[in-house]
Amino acid sequence: MWYEVLPGMAIMAACLTVPGFTTVFLQRWSNGGKEKRVARNAFQWAMMQRDKRLSGASKHYVVKGLENIH
Repeated sequence: MWYEVLPGMAIMAACLTVPGFTTVFLQRWSNGGKEKRVARNAFQWAMMQRDKRLSGASKHYVVKGLENIH
């Protein structure tokens, strides 16, 4: 019957959604709890480079605050 397909569909749905959710959590874990930043255009790339320069670290997601701006 038609309901015999449901377990297979549930397994396929789980296999397709689990990698997406784990990617988000792994990126948050590796970035210190912050979302992944994506530079899709030149302005966003320039802002990421500015943040890297102002923070004094080699990572753009490490921000020290306004006291670091000279």
